[in-house]
Amino acid sequence: MPWIITKYLITAALVVAVSELAKRSDRLGALLASLPLVTLLALTWLYVDKQPTEKIANHAWYTFWYVVPTLPMFLAFPRLLARFGFWPALGFSALLTIACFGAFALAVRPFGIKLL
Repeated sequence: MPWIITKYLITAALVVAVSELAKRSDRLGALLASLPLVTLLALTWLYVDKQPTEKIANHAWYTFWYVVPTLPMFLAFPRLLARFGFWPALGFSALLTIACFGAFALAVRPFGIKLL
């Protein structure tokens, strides 16, 4: 149990650090947020928890494919925010991401990549 609490604290501290840095600098906050820090932490936790290398490799593989359909949200959100405000923009962005994910999953399926 102490190890799980340690993992939560380190992971939470990272998220807080990104948001605090973003308050001070838009660019540096975005740079830190754009790094695959959560993925690196997840890979580290999987390794430390002695998961098989195949499981760790699969996590990295699927993370790549799941990131691609999220990218349009980062372009749409600023425009939606200016037009509708924060909460509606966040909701619309989430719906856009879900739609892009569904379409992307269908588009890559013929290539043997099963995301759903």
